[in-house]
Amino acid sequence: MPRNPSTGVYSKPAGTTPSVGQVIDPVPWNALTTDLGNEITNSLPRDGSAPMVAPLKAASGTVSAPGVGFASNPQTGMYLKGGGLLGFTQNGVDVSFDQAMIYAAKSGDYTALASDNNAVHRFTAAAIVTLTAAATLGVSWHYCVIADGGDVTIDPNGAETVDGAASLIVPHGYSAFIICSGTAFFTNKLMTRLLAKAESTAVGSFIDGLLLSNNSGSPTTHVDFAAGTARSGSSFVSSVSTMTKRLNGTWAVGTGNGGLDTGSVAASTSYFAYAIRKDSDLSFDVVLSTSATIGGVNTTLLTGYTIVKQIGVVITDASSLIRPFVMYPRDEYTFVTPVVDAASVSISTTSNLLALTVPNGVKAKAKLRFFYTSGATTASALLSDPAQGVLVAGLGGDGGNVGSIQVASSYAVGSGEIWTNTAKQIRRVAGASGNCWVWTDGFHYPCGRNA
Repeated sequence: MPRNPSTGVYSKPAGTTPSVGQVIDPVPWNALTTDLGNEITNSLPRDGSAPMVAPLKAASGTVSAPGVGFASNPQTGMYLKGGGLLGFTQNGVDVSFDQAMIYAAKSGDYTALASDNNAVHRFTAAAIVTLTAAATLGVSWHYCVIADGGDVTIDPNGAETVDGAASLIVPHGYSAFIICSGTAFFTNKLMTRLLAKAESTAVGSFIDGLLLSNNSGSPTTHVDFAAGTARSGSSFVSSVSTMTKRLNGTWAVGTGNGGLDTGSVAASTSYFAYAIRKDSDLSFDVVLSTSATIGGVNTTLLTGYTIVKQIGVVITDASSLIRPFVMYPRDEYTFVTPVVDAASVSISTTSNLLALTVPNGVKAKAKLRFFYTSGATTASALLSDPAQGVLVAGLGGDGGNVGSIQVASSYAVGSGEIWTNTAKQIRRVAGASGNCWVWTDGFHYPCGRNA
């Protein structure tokens, strides 16, 4: 066929251009008329009465002169961009269209690629999303992350930033829409606004979860904090997984690292645990301090963090090791091994203070068991809250909580839960001189757990 299939140029068959008086050779002339008929048939009717039977090959065109345009507006249509991408132009101005959304569920760490443009990834577990270099992803690359099983950390490449920070944490139950500028990353700030709204309108003070326990691998030096939430007024922080802090090391961010605000671990000392929140991404951590109040916590190591609320306490023994304990709901602690806080200590009709193994600097309700012996008969002992003042033991006085001795030099037993003063002390007094024993099984130290 004389039409070149690559260029579309038609060339007449040889011998079809006669001169005057020449006899026309029917063979080439018939071939010409046949070709013309075929080419007319293969041409696309202008009235659109017949469809194409093969792909239409348009000119590449430009944004101002598209390869496929319109007679009434030749600057509106389609053209071929660099890299083989299809472009759309309207009145000579490029019009951008997003590619189809890509959804996928992820259960672990992931590296976001250029091919993830306009992707929505739902993470069903805590994960780290590493972003490919911004220059590689390019201007307008965008990506949505849904945290649906744990916190998701967005980690840009190298020194690049997201919202001006080295990383961004998308808390469990939230999402973030990330946009690339070609040099850095930004979000639509929706997550930040939602969290800020929740904080600014919230009231009250409480702890949900965050129970303390001895770490199973290193029970005398490490403390585990269960998942949970803490709030104090408008300050709020949440953790979806267990965190471990080491008592014999100064504070460093993250689980398994040191927890002390300052100094080194000491013997027979109370260490109060505080839930803290990183200001830039609202992530959870814990710091331990001998201070019983937030105001006394050393914040030198806590730059960029807010102390939200005290959530519990641990106590060391004479060897500077954490006493094994079990923590129950409603801020109740039980020592795995009861502590003997008095062994054959003298007791008399004169009231005296007795120190216990409970948190220091605060009032706690000690869980106690008692023994009392005296050479006198019908004598009883009374152990009480120092806030009640000096009491008198016995039937004619303020009563007792250790059974009355009926046989001289015999024993009487009792138990009770008694509030201490801030120096860890209770009062003891007896109806007759003798000796007493006190076992501390644990204590109640209220931090704000209602369940």
